[in-house]
Amino acid sequence: MGIGIRCLIGTVFLVSSFSKVAGRGAFAAFTTSIRDMGLLPRALVRPAAWAVVIAEFAVWALLAVPAPAPAAVGFVIALGLLVAFAIGITAVVRRGVRAPCRCFGASATPLGPRHVVRNVLLAVASALGAVAVFSTGALQVAGVAVAVPCGLLLGGLTVALDDLFVLFQPVRTAPAAARGLR
Repeated sequence: MGIGIRCLIGTVFLVSSFSKVAGRGAFAAFTTSIRDMGLLPRALVRPAAWAVVIAEFAVWALLAVPAPAPAAVGFVIALGLLVAFAIGITAVVRRGVRAPCRCFGASATPLGPRHVVRNVLLAVASALGAVAVFSTGALQVAGVAVAVPCGLLLGGLTVALDDLFVLFQPVRTAPAAARGLR
């Protein structure tokens, strides 16, 4: 179980960290999204953005280390970030702010309840992962062969959550009269 959770959380934070700094204007857009949330004084927005990015890079780097202690630290950092994100997004949603989710790069999707739920579930997974790194015995090849792809798949689905929601939204079409049909 621990290796699968490492892959899940590691994938989420790997994509999240790189998406905030890769490409022209990515970090500026992330910083702007934090400012638009209105949670921090203007002077703290840029330092907070850098702190988030550095912490996100630390999470996946620590989870990639095979030893239990660094992985546990990575899970604890992830847990702290995810709880902070869930609290911040809850405050933004309650105030009716329509700030875009820049969790995984450029997105026009405003923050909403599903982002809170996603972060809470990932926080629970991080807590379980922190415990699992110390409670697992010897790795079994068959277990690793199942856990790694499952963790990577769940991480990829988590990253693509907003796109999946858009993909499965009902198509809205104009009434026939508005399209010129009778």
